[in-house]
Amino acid sequence: MRRETILNTLLYLAMPVAAGLAFALDEPFLITLITRAAIFALAAVGLNLALGLGGLVSLGHAAFFGIGGYAMGILAHHAQTFTPIMDTWFVLEGTKSMPVIWLVAIVSSALAALAIGALSLRTSGVYFIMITLAFGQMFYYFAISWPAYGGEDGLSIYVRNDFPGLNTLDPMQFFALVFAILSAVLWWMGRLARAPFGLALSAARQNAERVETVGLGPFRLRLVAFVISGAVTGLAGALFADLNRFVSPTMFSWQMSGEFIVFIVLGGVGRLFGPVAGAMLFVLLEHLLSPVSDFWLIYVGVILLLVVLFARGGLIGSLAGREVAHD
Repeated sequence: MRRETILNTLLYLAMPVAAGLAFALDEPFLITLITRAAIFALAAVGLNLALGLGGLVSLGHAAFFGIGGYAMGILAHHAQTFTPIMDTWFVLEGTKSMPVIWLVAIVSSALAALAIGALSLRTSGVYFIMITLAFGQMFYYFAISWPAYGGEDGLSIYVRNDFPGLNTLDPMQFFALVFAILSAVLWWMGRLARAPFGLALSAARQNAERVETVGLGPFRLRLVAFVISGAVTGLAGALFADLNRFVSPTMFSWQMSGEFIVFIVLGGVGRLFGPVAGAMLFVLLEHLLSPVSDFWLIYVGVILLLVVLFARGGLIGSLAGREVAHD
């Protein structure tokens, strides 16, 4: 068995084992912390398809994270206040059903990614980074100036939404739900990376001209990857909003996009479990260092610098060796 496969297996088992121990010790806060890491990992796994396989450094993925969050917030807010979202030609009601909310979050994020990707992918390099950043900030300032849903103060949801057969207010059951989604997305991303689409996307990252000469369109490949990536990040946003029972414009901020990239770089760019390792390490450092200093991100920055300089394959790359996709 390859060393990276063993590492991936250990990482996959680490979350449920840690959550089980926290449950046995009656520490619901730790279960919530692990759930937060799992949701961040899900968002970064989505971005990793565009960044890791497609080579698209997006600083606007927080836009999809925020869209997913606000999809949950708006639907749940109207369901709790018994007011329709729209009452003109037809009545559109809110809902507290998680499957319906997830579907709305995925579709709305995918449509936004389609529009943003169709425009942004006509550029490359630093121009692509800047235009995705600009789109993300547009959503951020729109959310701030949207008083119907809290504006700058955000929107609170007092009761977590429902999933059939589960008590989602129970931290362990909510973690199990998030972990099942993360597992399904990881399995799908693994299949996608080995499928002809993933191989063609990876080839387009390495040499777009050669891919074009064999009849494949690099633009369409990157656009499809960007849309899938945005949809997965939107789903993570809906789960994050449900975890906190709160949405705010900070979900759209460029700092959030930067954190997703940090997760991937820390864990290993282009590796299936790289975002999982990075998100787990980031949340662990946040939990351990934030009580020590208000400037705990300085320590994270130093660690990130060391990883970039001396472990370009990220944590998994430095432990698994060079049997990898790319740095």
